[in-house]
Amino acid sequence: MENNIETKYNKLITAVSIIIPIAVAALFGVNLRKLGYDVEPLNFLPPIYATINGITAVLLVIAVLAIKNGKRKLHEYLMKTAIACSLTFLLMYVAYHMTSISAVFGDTNHNSILEESERIAIGFERINYLFILITHISLSVIIIPLVLITYVRALAYRFDKHKKLARITFPIWLYVAVTGVVVYVMIAPYYVK
Repeated sequence: MENNIETKYNKLITAVSIIIPIAVAALFGVNLRKLGYDVEPLNFLPPIYATINGITAVLLVIAVLAIKNGKRKLHEYLMKTAIACSLTFLLMYVAYHMTSISAVFGDTNHNSILEESERIAIGFERINYLFILITHISLSVIIIPLVLITYVRALAYRFDKHKKLARITFPIWLYVAVTGVVVYVMIAPYYVK
């Protein structure tokens, strides 16, 4: 029975792990305002979804502490809540980028173009920002199947396999959640008002 649960979800996990990044990338490139639609920009969302990333990070740490203290039900609840937070973040992130002009790191005059003078003024800080952003985005793609497989192993009562994979999943997911906040804090001054 346990293997049946894992087998049952394998195709779904594969599909979701492929579809979500492709859909996000495709939707990220679709800006309704640039296409001529009269939509209200959702400029209020970035601090909200950054906060959700922070909450996710806290939930993950508390969930690990809960399971280490033998509180399996609390751990399960916290992990489901962390997954829900990650999904909420994703929906808000896509909604923001579909309705608003994306911020450009270092764009102090908020014209959505990084001019040479701005590039020089921001210096190496831009390299740090891009490194954090690129690792955040790359690992956010990788974390999707890791979270889903780890979760399904728990559903299948394959706790030995669940625990083994969770040791890999946890630090990556935590990094993605924390760097989501860091990316927001770094780019916040450059959001188009």
